[in-house]
Amino acid sequence: MTISVRIAHPDEYTVAGEVTAAAYREFLEGTTWTDYLVTIADIASRAERTEILVVIDDDRIVGSATLELDGRTSLDDGPLGSHQAHIRMLGVHPDARGRGAAKALMAVCEARAREAGRTELTLNTTERMAAAKAMYERLGYERQEDEIMPDGFVLLAYSKQL
Repeated sequence: MTISVRIAHPDEYTVAGEVTAAAYREFLEGTTWTDYLVTIADIASRAERTEILVVIDDDRIVGSATLELDGRTSLDDGPLGSHQAHIRMLGVHPDARGRGAAKALMAVCEARAREAGRTELTLNTTERMAAAKAMYERLGYERQEDEIMPDGFVLLAYSKQL
């Protein structure tokens, strides 16, 4: 097993999107957010505004993360502070979990944010994503004020000083 992380190539956007949507599917079942899987899979629509990182395990894309440095995933999101970066849609395919892929993605996101001069990295997760939540906390991310969506869905907010 050899895990590496790099910027996605445009010809990998479809596969990376499918893999990442598969990572989220189990967490969104039974919610009003199942349409969000389409957004997660549509990496090409956000690649011009953000950095798309892929994690490779033995020549296979097993996950991805979207790193917002200057641009945002959604044009509806407000701008980031000049000191901030934000991680979105980090996911590892269910059959590739537990081998360090997500931790490797996080390390590269942090390094790229530092290289860009950012001093704070933020992200959101949910209670359903218990393994991700535990990983973020082990990596030194601290809870911030939760974001409650109009439908009542709760996003847990985290940040880390870099």
